[in-house]
Amino acid sequence: MDTEAKYSERDPATDPHPGESAEGSRSADSRGDTGTEATTESIWARLGIGSWRGMAVLGVTVITVVLLFSHFVIQPFQIPSGSMAPALHSGDRVLVNKLAYRFGAEPERGDVIVFDGRGSFVREGLEENPVSAAARGVLTATGLMDPDDTDFVKRVVGVGGDRVVCCDKGGGIQVNGVAVDEGYLYPGDKASEVAFDIVVPDGTLWVMGDHRSDSRDSRDHLGQPGGGMVPVEKVVGRADWIAWPVSRLTSLEKTDAFARVPDASARPSHGRMSGRSAPPAGVPMGSSAPGGIDG
Repeated sequence: MDTEAKYSERDPATDPHPGESAEGSRSADSRGDTGTEATTESIWARLGIGSWRGMAVLGVTVITVVLLFSHFVIQPFQIPSGSMAPALHSGDRVLVNKLAYRFGAEPERGDVIVFDGRGSFVREGLEENPVSAAARGVLTATGLMDPDDTDFVKRVVGVGGDRVVCCDKGGGIQVNGVAVDEGYLYPGDKASEVAFDIVVPDGTLWVMGDHRSDSRDSRDHLGQPGGGMVPVEKVVGRADWIAWPVSRLTSLEKTDAFARVPDASARPSHGRMSGRSAPPAGVPMGSSAPGGIDG
């Protein structure tokens, strides 16, 4: 019994810090915890996060990074209408790839693009107040505000040099003499209620919505300055992904509808299409006047 008691009394002597009492050990542990907390606080203090000034700097840094990323790489846009259904629904938020056409590449037939319609789809208006314009740009870039009414999303149907005709005997569109099977059209829609026969000038695009009966697009500007053509330089980027709502999270796959369409250089310069000779670049030869399309 005495031996066991003495053995238990000797247990504290096995502590790696002889001479310290149990209270001393607990005190050392407490100092260790305090040191860790102090180290963490010191790190945050060095970063300036613990002060209002540090938080403000962090906020400005985050916003700056988001703005740069949005300006040069990817920008969110909200779809305002059903003109691109069924591919895009009203209220969808798409991510626009701004690098798609930055390094020599240009929009291709079938691409779904976002572009600035000023000077083509809408008249050039008065300049907005610089302060409000900057604020709007920040909110739009971060996805907190819808894009300007001057931004549009449409599908490229014709590129520079292409001859686009509607409608052929089958009621569809021809590009450079080849019928296009537009499987992406809204169910029940015709290729167009407005007949047209145009040649797309170099450096511009002929664009149309997928929901043809609910889309105001290049057809609505036939006969106007520019003839409904969108300058390539006005293209913001290519819509590559649907990011919201989560139930529709997906990528927008490229259509093969234009796979058989030859380059414009292969189109006969004096050929005939649908019984009519080729018009000068950008000059429509439709039998119907523009208009009559809602949306």
